[in-house]
Amino acid sequence: MKRYWLLFSQWVTVLLAIWFVVATLQPEWLRGYPAAMQGMTLLQAPHAPSGSRPAGSLSAPAQKASPAVVSINTSKGKNNNPHGQDPWFRFFYGEPDEQNPAGLGSGVIVSPEGHILTNNHVIEDADDIEVVLSDGRKAMAKVIGTDPDTDLALLQIPLKNLPVIVLGQTTDMQVGDVVLAIGNPFGVGQTVTSGIVSALGRNQLGINTFENFIQTDAAINPGNSGGALVDVNGHLMGINTAIYSRSGGSMGIGFAIPISTAKQVMQDLLTNGKVIRGWIGVEPQDLSAELAESFKLPMTGPNALRSGVVISGVLQNGPAAKAGMRPGDVILQVGNQSVGNVSELLHQVASLKPGAPAEVRVWRQQTEMNLRLIPAERPAPKSQRR
Repeated sequence: MKRYWLLFSQWVTVLLAIWFVVATLQPEWLRGYPAAMQGMTLLQAPHAPSGSRPAGSLSAPAQKASPAVVSINTSKGKNNNPHGQDPWFRFFYGEPDEQNPAGLGSGVIVSPEGHILTNNHVIEDADDIEVVLSDGRKAMAKVIGTDPDTDLALLQIPLKNLPVIVLGQTTDMQVGDVVLAIGNPFGVGQTVTSGIVSALGRNQLGINTFENFIQTDAAINPGNSGGALVDVNGHLMGINTAIYSRSGGSMGIGFAIPISTAKQVMQDLLTNGKVIRGWIGVEPQDLSAELAESFKLPMTGPNALRSGVVISGVLQNGPAAKAGMRPGDVILQVGNQSVGNVSELLHQVASLKPGAPAEVRVWRQQTEMNLRLIPAERPAPKSQRR
């Protein structure tokens, strides 16, 4: 009897050992057996299909757009003072600074030919511009053209097989849409943040001359400038350019240049090497009760002015002056488009073709009149450090 009991114990021990090894190394072999036969209850989460992501994941647009977003490193050449080697100069003024000022930013590859959109302030005054791709490749970029009025710049790198982002349509964008901001904040490496579109058509912020910003609460920090703002399809909707901040970091108010503006600027830079805009030579101000009283403009009654832009100054010998425009005139229309504020006037005048006659409707001395003027080309803005 003892012999049979010993054999039984040995077989049970061997079977338990085999079960333990199989359960540890090949648990799927035991899934067909009842839990009671396995000696325990197995609770396992259902396996998701291969390649699927949890509901609400934004990994798809991030993976689609991220390869086309690059890091931009800029540097300035050494300031070679001709007296730098003079020992007496060094004695009185100290050793010259040998470090090269450097900057960090981001950019977006928008064509297979290696064209990259970024901000003008990212590459402004730079002597060397290095572009680093997400796959680790590096190349020195050349500047195709810049447009300080919109803070955009177009670069090109001599590399092949480049990832190119898909350009979106800002006309389809609405407040509340989910967006991703992709860039290289603080030089830590490519980063993706998410948020929504907080507002559209933001202007009169004093950031650029021509403003039509997308506002978003997606985190944008220093180094994100020139990076991509993309939608849930991974399509480029804007170029991140500025933030509102009291601390230097993101406070949930960021601004991006719409891709509609960026495409127009890019086309002009590729075609002409610069952006050509109309200019009439006036100093405009939004119509207010104080200005109306100063210029004796009617704000009540049947002839009251409801919209328009007051001209407070006219450049001597400029297109407007030659057409007879005077300080105190109120511009009501440019061509067939009505003017509601200074921002609208700037955009409408900029769209005029230099050298081509244009009609401008103004209010003067209780009556409306049309002035025929010939716009000139808008002068290049003075370089401004951002």
